[in-house]
Amino acid sequence: MNKECEVAIIGAGNGGLTLALALHEAGINCRVYEAVPELKPLGVGINILPHATGVLGRLGANEALSKISISTQNASFFNQYGQHIYTEALGTNAGYATPQFSIHRGELQLALLKIVEERLGADSVVMDRRCIGATTVGDEAHVQFENVAGEKFTVKASVVISCDGLHSALRKQFYPDEGAPHYTGVNMWRGALNWSPFLDGATFARAGALTADTGKMVIYPILNNPDGTQLMNWVAETVSPQPAMRDWNRQGSLDDFFPVFKDWHFDWLDVAKMIESTQNVLVFPMVDQEPLPRWTHGRVTLLGDAAHPMVPRGSNGAGQAIMDAEYLTAQFVKFGVGTEALEAYDRERVTATGNVVLANRKAPPDKILQVVHERTGGKPFASITDVISLDELREITSSYKAVAGYTLEGLANKAA
Repeated sequence: MNKECEVAIIGAGNGGLTLALALHEAGINCRVYEAVPELKPLGVGINILPHATGVLGRLGANEALSKISISTQNASFFNQYGQHIYTEALGTNAGYATPQFSIHRGELQLALLKIVEERLGADSVVMDRRCIGATTVGDEAHVQFENVAGEKFTVKASVVISCDGLHSALRKQFYPDEGAPHYTGVNMWRGALNWSPFLDGATFARAGALTADTGKMVIYPILNNPDGTQLMNWVAETVSPQPAMRDWNRQGSLDDFFPVFKDWHFDWLDVAKMIESTQNVLVFPMVDQEPLPRWTHGRVTLLGDAAHPMVPRGSNGAGQAIMDAEYLTAQFVKFGVGTEALEAYDRERVTATGNVVLANRKAPPDKILQVVHERTGGKPFASITDVISLDELREITSSYKAVAGYTLEGLANKAA
């Protein structure tokens, strides 16, 4: 059996599709294998930060993405009474060379798929191929697939990159005794609906705090509609004794969380009414996995959520997968498509993403909300400057940007 491609990419998620575009740009032959028979625009909103839109911009994807997203301008923090705590500029409004996109997860995936198929050809993404294992055989990697009819296939390539998400078959193959995900004690409910713009129409808002008595909301628009409304994405988080099932498309119920937010009627947004008006609610646990000691095993490695599932705080899961793709491609260009490149990728990205996983647990940007809640005892404040200084607020968000790799100075130096 001859090799089908130099690089076999397992999974047509955002990381896998970005990798395909990057490899094609570098002149490296690849093919993507996706488990489902057809991709559909599932999920709700995500944010793509400037370190990731920088990569996508270099790959010529930002123009298409700008038409199906919001270029977010500001991040604002509020307490559970809707009182303003802090606002900082985001994306190009903060001086970055590329924007921060707030976008529907499924629409992002379909847009990247379209670009991949246009550039690499209609046969560059093979559907209905669920990965069930992979091995290194001499100077080749052999990956096994199964389709929905139960038929089995083997594909040979120089290397295999596992981009198959939270339930990665290859991660489980390499670490069969890894155990259950690390649960933070918080579940999140998510929804999206057409709604009137709030504030400037391009703000990523966080409100509340995670305690036994209150919850936290994340709210931001992901698309401008022709009628002047916006497709509004919201996430409600509450302390919960049991984790929900780890499935991005799991259906949730208002009864399980709405009582915490029923009195949230702010002058800048009626949060309670917005939640009650949402037709479809999804639930997901705030979980991650302990950082792995290595991703690369012979001619097979992991990328994205398969490699570093993280608590969805800080808007960084998809972004780190996109960063993985760019770095891995650079190693192939430098060392050739083989084990030396995979080992170099492993040495850099295992440590870098492990730091982000831990930062998302302990000190994401929404740490601001917890600090203010603790210092005020959960009560309204007369003046935020009596509670926390502007310098301390800036330090919290700046520290996270440094760990996640998207300080303004760092990205400017990288582009230079």
